[in-house]
Amino acid sequence: MISEILIAALWSISPFGEAKVGIPYALLNGVNYYVAFIVCFLSNVLVFPVMQFFLDVVNRRFLKWRPYKKSAIFVARRAKGGAGSNVKRYGFWGLILFVMLPIPGTGVYAGTIAAFLFGLERKRAFLANTVGIFFSCAIVFGLTVLGLEGFARN
Repeated sequence: MISEILIAALWSISPFGEAKVGIPYALLNGVNYYVAFIVCFLSNVLVFPVMQFFLDVVNRRFLKWRPYKKSAIFVARRAKGGAGSNVKRYGFWGLILFVMLPIPGTGVYAGTIAAFLFGLERKRAFLANTVGIFFSCAIVFGLTVLGLEGFARN
């Protein structure tokens, strides 16, 4: 049971799935509903401070290296393109909406990069990302539970 919780937390931290993969993984492997939601949500929230540190410290140092700079510009363009219209127009609320969508390419990684690029205040960006993550987790959790209940009835 502990290993499933740990793997779900790692999926929730991973940029390849975030809590959108961690929650279904945990629930499909028999983790308690509440534990799965809380662990995956909190793991996903931990990404914001790590990404902020990366953008503030590591990114600035590596931008001098040409291959890194090319890939960083590519990632920045994708994040800005995906979140750009919402964040630019609606700011805080647009960032919540962008992070909240449980589809690939949205989430706390892209939301943190977009907030950084658009110069949102760090505390407001953290709050927007956290609220967006909560609603995204709630949507994924609800859909997963409905799916599991549907399969259990058949």
